[in-house]
Amino acid sequence: MGLVGTLRERGFLYQITDEEGLNQAESEGPIIGYIGFDPTADSLHVGSLVPIMSLVHMQREGHTPIALLGGGTAMVGDPSGKTEMRKMLLKEQIEANGEKIKRQLGRYLDFEGGRAIFLNNADWLLPLNYVDFLREIGRHFSVNRMLTAESIKQRLESGLSFLEFNYMLLQAYDFYRLYVDHGCRLQMGGQDQWGNIVAGIDLIRRMTGGTAFGVTFPLLTNASGEKFGKTVAGAVWLDAEKTSPYDFYQFWRNTDDRDVEKFLGLFTLLPMGEVKYLGSLKDKELNRAKEILAFEATRITHGEAAAKEAYLAAIKQFGSADPEGRIETSSVIRSVTMDREASIPVCHYSPRDGEGPEVPVVDLFVLGGLTKSKSEARRLIKQGGGYLGDKRIEGIDTTIDLTALAGEGITLRAGKKRVVKIKIGGGSHDE
Repeated sequence: MGLVGTLRERGFLYQITDEEGLNQAESEGPIIGYIGFDPTADSLHVGSLVPIMSLVHMQREGHTPIALLGGGTAMVGDPSGKTEMRKMLLKEQIEANGEKIKRQLGRYLDFEGGRAIFLNNADWLLPLNYVDFLREIGRHFSVNRMLTAESIKQRLESGLSFLEFNYMLLQAYDFYRLYVDHGCRLQMGGQDQWGNIVAGIDLIRRMTGGTAFGVTFPLLTNASGEKFGKTVAGAVWLDAEKTSPYDFYQFWRNTDDRDVEKFLGLFTLLPMGEVKYLGSLKDKELNRAKEILAFEATRITHGEAAAKEAYLAAIKQFGSADPEGRIETSSVIRSVTMDREASIPVCHYSPRDGEGPEVPVVDLFVLGGLTKSKSEARRLIKQGGGYLGDKRIEGIDTTIDLTALAGEGITLRAGKKRVVKIKIGGGSHDE
């Protein structure tokens, strides 16, 4: 599918500057892209998970993500999405916050061997000579155009400081420096960052003649229209000392029914076939999907052990949607008995010399209801989410000897949570 296809399928994509150009760039080889994180607090919160997870998917697609710490821009303050000027932080506090955020990002991205890059824009912004910056960079910006940016327009009535007005220039300069120094051609961010991202693309074009791209994510709200990540108790932090893994788990467990599928797509790494299946469940079964969402989101942020501990503590207090209290498999495990002639077309058989007839495993994923199509089954297997029993299926061309479907049959899994047992019998589907 590629990066753009993955982001769109999972619900990350809001705007893109040049989709055809970005797809072409990706087809030519791995690309480098970045997202900035200003260290305005000593921890990121769940509102930061959309950009974080987009970098995770970028890395999983074989590209190189840059996590850019805004050690320099945090001293100015991003006016985007704010009704008033941010509190000014001391340089020492920004540096301390940055160290903690750097460790947090290491939970999600693999920085070993240059697979991901961590940088701090303080390294090039703080040494800038103001007059030189205005002459070399500022001359490329039109004040009239800057005033049309949504992040600027929203603040004009309530008041925008000159300090904040410069933020767009600094973020554009970041993109330019990353383009020149690291070959970075993509910047991603929230939809309120569109003006800043486009300004960076324009600066790169004016300064180098090069081409760069921008992607923005939708403003995330819950089904009630409230800003995502806010609770009565305040922000839900990624730091275990500020929000415990148990409270983190409970935040996701209390997801509105209408948001389950959306949040599974954004905040877990489950294959989309499994996401859509879990999102389609109703009543008590949907509560099991919420447990899976909570477990997976907690596991990604706090690790397997903390997720299991939070899950077990939650079911001890509230009970489990799964009567057996299982973590590794869903309570919705189906047994499918198929009529050989009616269910598996003869043309699918491909017997090898001296052996019985075989059926492609992708067909069984469809016939068992784990995926809606063979292309979805192939994608699931390529992403490492297809299992035969407890063994991961390595190739999309894998076939199953038909005799294995007789008697007890075989067990197929899509991801960790969806299981179907398939066997051949004399009748049709028996679920």
